[in-house]
Amino acid sequence: MQATLLDRRSFLRVSAVAGGGILLALHLDPVAEVFAQSPQLPPAAFLPTAFLRVSADGIVTIMGKNPDIGQGVKTSLPMIIADELDVDWKAVRIEQADLDETKYGPQRAGGSTSTPTNWDPLRRVGAACRQMFVIAAAQTWSVPESECQTSSGRVTHQPSKRTLSYGALAEKAATLPPPDLKSVKLKDPKDYKIIGQPIHGVENVSIVTGKNLYSIDYKVPGMLYAVYEKCPVYAGKCEGANLDQIKAMPGVRHVFEVEGTQDLLGLHWGVAVVADTWWQANTARKKLQAKWNEGPTAQQSSAGFARRADELSKQAPAITVRNDGDAEKALQSASKTVEAAYSYPFLAHAPMEPENCLAHYHDGKMEFWSPSQTPESGRQLVAKVFNIPHDDIIVHLKRAGGGFGRRLTNDYMLEAAAIAKQVGVPVKLLWTREDDFHHDHYRPAGFHYLKAGLDSSGKLVAWRNHFVSFGEGQQFAPSADIFGNQFPGTFLPNFFFGASLMPLGVPTYAMRAPRSNAFSWVFQSFTDELAHAAGKDPVQFRLDLLNSPRIPTATPSANPAEADVDAARMSGVLKLVAEKSGWGTRRLPKDTAMGVAFQFAHRGYFAEVVELRVDTNKKIKVNKVWVAGDVGSQIINPSGAENQVRGAVIEGLSHVMSYEITIDAGRAVQSNFDGYPPVRMNQVPSEIEVHFLKSDNPPTGLGEPALPPVLPAVCNAIFAATGERIRSLPLSKHGFSWA
Repeated sequence: MQATLLDRRSFLRVSAVAGGGILLALHLDPVAEVFAQSPQLPPAAFLPTAFLRVSADGIVTIMGKNPDIGQGVKTSLPMIIADELDVDWKAVRIEQADLDETKYGPQRAGGSTSTPTNWDPLRRVGAACRQMFVIAAAQTWSVPESECQTSSGRVTHQPSKRTLSYGALAEKAATLPPPDLKSVKLKDPKDYKIIGQPIHGVENVSIVTGKNLYSIDYKVPGMLYAVYEKCPVYAGKCEGANLDQIKAMPGVRHVFEVEGTQDLLGLHWGVAVVADTWWQANTARKKLQAKWNEGPTAQQSSAGFARRADELSKQAPAITVRNDGDAEKALQSASKTVEAAYSYPFLAHAPMEPENCLAHYHDGKMEFWSPSQTPESGRQLVAKVFNIPHDDIIVHLKRAGGGFGRRLTNDYMLEAAAIAKQVGVPVKLLWTREDDFHHDHYRPAGFHYLKAGLDSSGKLVAWRNHFVSFGEGQQFAPSADIFGNQFPGTFLPNFFFGASLMPLGVPTYAMRAPRSNAFSWVFQSFTDELAHAAGKDPVQFRLDLLNSPRIPTATPSANPAEADVDAARMSGVLKLVAEKSGWGTRRLPKDTAMGVAFQFAHRGYFAEVVELRVDTNKKIKVNKVWVAGDVGSQIINPSGAENQVRGAVIEGLSHVMSYEITIDAGRAVQSNFDGYPPVRMNQVPSEIEVHFLKSDNPPTGLGEPALPPVLPAVCNAIFAATGERIRSLPLSKHGFSWA
């Protein structure tokens, strides 16, 4: 397991602040990391990852440097610093930082990376600051540092019981040289007072009382509103529109065309309508009559992709993703073979808050208020497309009403910039729900043609998969690839994973638990098929596979999220969820059954069991879901952690039942939640029981890894209850619905 660790070139910078306070900044060697489609600028010489201020009154202010899109980092990351600093949580204040990666380090939200990249550095920031207060107190009292202890923001001299608050010591501490970060003494985990405690989100009260937090709510004086009409087919071009008629409509200030780029994930050709109110802008937009050159993508469709995938499945794969042993030979000699074709659709991210961005071009500078998950990537794109110097682009980070990967790309920032640059006043761009569905960067669809062989004892001896996906030549479309070491890869002596690609003019990108949110359903469902074909218990069949001899990946990825599965950790969560759910020990009604699945994703190990009932009308009631996860040695904030896991399970239920984007004539058919219905509150299981298995590994993130297993667990339970095996999603296509 890898995590961000401090090296000899990392250091603290300390300075005094007005009123007797102390300010600390941690500087790290930068690590190259690509999160979005933008060009990457050379990193700064050092990247501080935290700013911490202790004032004379003892109040500790910690900058919330990363975008918060609901994953809770504005609470959990400061908890790490506060615990090592040894202050009470009630004395902590959090301020949202603006974008400045030269000051705060990487400011991103995605890939469940916030915890693993910040765990060690932030602990050391808190510990170093605590040590400086101890030194300041020891010098004040002329006593050895070893006789001083800290608690609740105070230093106590144990022999004399004299005490001083951090606030009283802050001015003196600011004059001290900072300690070496590698040598600072970290707390023993048994002494944690904040880490491991359920802490409510720092913005919870503001959220539930309707305070102005979200990007969609933000306003500035003199602001106009904009809508942006794009070709319904991706990358289509405008060949004229009734601009004069639209400009004459009430409240409309500006109407103009914007020429797009060649980047499918970037700025698309469109017509901007700017008005005094959003209602006026959108009303005028409805009268817009634009002529579009739809281009070649208009010939593409979901039905066409399915036909082409079936044709390619009968040919040899064009790409070898992984090849261990001789799968064909082993299949020929197997006692029993099982074949199946699985497919899953395109999905939209569908956050509750549609895309939006406020931009103001003034004095040669572009200023944004943005909900981006990758604001620095957005800034770089704007600099490139509009030829604005990087340092003349200012980005204020606003809370996002969900993202799920959609805000990793920054097309809405480009649209807002194009409009603001032309009108010269603050402009709030707000997409409609239909815009959000029709112009998403979708989770890719995919097709899997599988065959596996069992020996006479029911042991799995061979696995072959021809994966038909999207891309050109050997290059997969964004998020349309799969790593070759996915289970049961590395656990079988004869394993072949090949792929063929179809050209795609539809934009795709990462969605919560990218890749595994789709293929886990395929691999764990087919594994279940094999368990039943072998006459084995599905849990035991998986445990036996995890206990098989390994064929490690020859050239392991440097990315720990792409590592080979740790069999011991996966077995641990599988055994735990089986125990907690009473797997195989409870008698269930005839129409009720349980299904199991697991997945290693984004450094996290999760196994899940679903118990559900299916009535004679194919209506499904999920009674309960059990979740077991291993995300390392500490659960920083159990309240936030359980929230993330339950949210992932609930989102996964939407994926499996009803989510589907259909492409027809190069455009998305679904346009709102009536055609893309999420699971409703009364359809959610009454209990989602969450258990964490702590292991001797650095803590990792929770935004994504709990989602993938719920889809196959649901489908495996349906098979156990009805005998119907689901090989294409969503379930609604097969006549199922929620009870």
